[in-house]
Amino acid sequence: MSRRLPALATLFCVLLASQAGAQTSARRLTTIESLRQFSGYYHLQNVLLRGEFAETGTRVVLRADDRQMDVMLGDTKTTAGLVEVRAQLIDVGRLEPSDPRLARYEGSREPDKWPKPGEELLLSVTGVTSVDTATVPSVRALSLEPWKFDGQTVTVTGQFRGRNLFGDLPGSPARSKYDFILRAGDGAIWVTGLRPKGKGFDLNVDARVDTGRWVQVTGLVKRERTMVTLEATAIAAAQPPSAQAVADDETPAPPPTPGEVVFSSPTGDETDVPVSSPIRIQFSRGLNPATISGNIRVGYTGATPGAGPIEFQTSYDAANRALEIRLTTPADRFSTVVIETLDGLRTFDGAPVTRWTLTFSFGG
Repeated sequence: MSRRLPALATLFCVLLASQAGAQTSARRLTTIESLRQFSGYYHLQNVLLRGEFAETGTRVVLRADDRQMDVMLGDTKTTAGLVEVRAQLIDVGRLEPSDPRLARYEGSREPDKWPKPGEELLLSVTGVTSVDTATVPSVRALSLEPWKFDGQTVTVTGQFRGRNLFGDLPGSPARSKYDFILRAGDGAIWVTGLRPKGKGFDLNVDARVDTGRWVQVTGLVKRERTMVTLEATAIAAAQPPSAQAVADDETPAPPPTPGEVVFSSPTGDETDVPVSSPIRIQFSRGLNPATISGNIRVGYTGATPGAGPIEFQTSYDAANRALEIRLTTPADRFSTVVIETLDGLRTFDGAPVTRWTLTFSFGG
């Protein structure tokens, strides 16, 4: 007899972005070094970085701080000198050779030569703007050209974001229990060395209620494990920028890109799947873990009307944007199962995830 029990979703939470109270952004300010170190985090995200274009044989690359990365330009024209580049990072090995986002990819598509995740990264460029190099320290300047300020003592102002409560950055310096993110515009850096406390304020790094506060921090700029940190020597309360302040861009940022499923195991209509096998689903963009519970449905096809869905557990791997589903009661042999993502599933920055259905059959 089929076992159809009420749904129970157990979520192993990871520290990622949440749409609640967060500033959503269509891009992340970063560097080539950080993209290489945290390719899984940045894969298919819109990024902005600085560098200079160069040609190496038949390839065009973006170079900065003695590092380079291949680019796909499409209709975008290169410009000599220092530029800000808007692009989408593509980790080739995380996509299938037939993926339409790789239509301009010139590498081999043979399965035995297909790169592993993290081995081959591309910047799919959408815009290029000529700029002058950063000379005045700010959170934005430290995010884009940290090598210009490495080892210098600077003073910058930004919004307190707690211990990366909104997934502004991919890693953590793990220097102390008081490390926190300072964000301004689209840029973000880590602050270490001081508790976020001063005259008239005492901020909790684990409380989102405090993330509306602005602070001014003085400290030493360091680059550790590709992360930009500010080792603070002084911290004070600050006022948010004027509402009349000029925005970085003349045009508003586009809405966040919807997420979608890019891979599953088992695949659609697969048969004779072992009953003990976990179901793995990979998404094009990172998920907001808080939206997983209640937005994944698992059931048998042809179920008796009124019967509940199959009982299961989920775990989420943020680095690979992969959701694993394990049935917590033995599945019926030779049964056909349907897994669905529902409308409430969201990416880390609040974008919807396109609804998706997987149907497969267990073996004996």
